[in-house]
Amino acid sequence: MPTLEGTLRADGLRIGILVSRFNERVTRALLEGALEALRRMGAAAEEITTVWVPGAFELPLAAKALAESGRYDALVALGAVIRGETAHFEYVAGGAANGLASVAQSFTLPIGFGVLTTEDEAQAFSRAGGKGGNKGAEAAQAAVEMASLLRQLKG
Repeated sequence: MPTLEGTLRADGLRIGILVSRFNERVTRALLEGALEALRRMGAAAEEITTVWVPGAFELPLAAKALAESGRYDALVALGAVIRGETAHFEYVAGGAANGLASVAQSFTLPIGFGVLTTEDEAQAFSRAGGKGGNKGAEAAQAAVEMASLLRQLKG
């Protein structure tokens, strides 16, 4: 019985990284983690495009534009939504997650989900290179693994 699984080899892959400018100190750390992970997996710097957007809510629209271009094998979406005093947190986080999932499914394009949803800034920094690791690196790894798997599934 055959078993298929992706690899963590990024050589030959074209990767788009979308980064939210809102909470930029956190998202820059996520970006650094994603770029380092991609380098370790063999991605060529000239095959990585970074796209900045105003906030996490805008990530799906930019992801759709990149997907429509047909130039990318995988995307990595990075953002930080930190809970405030209103329900705004739920709308932004949910909109980003649902929108990115819709783009991934519509275009059969892996999108590594590196959008943090935290209670406070300390939790965000913990997940952007602190004790909680770097979720940007993890999102890049997930995107590469899925791109590799999809190549196998498509034959």
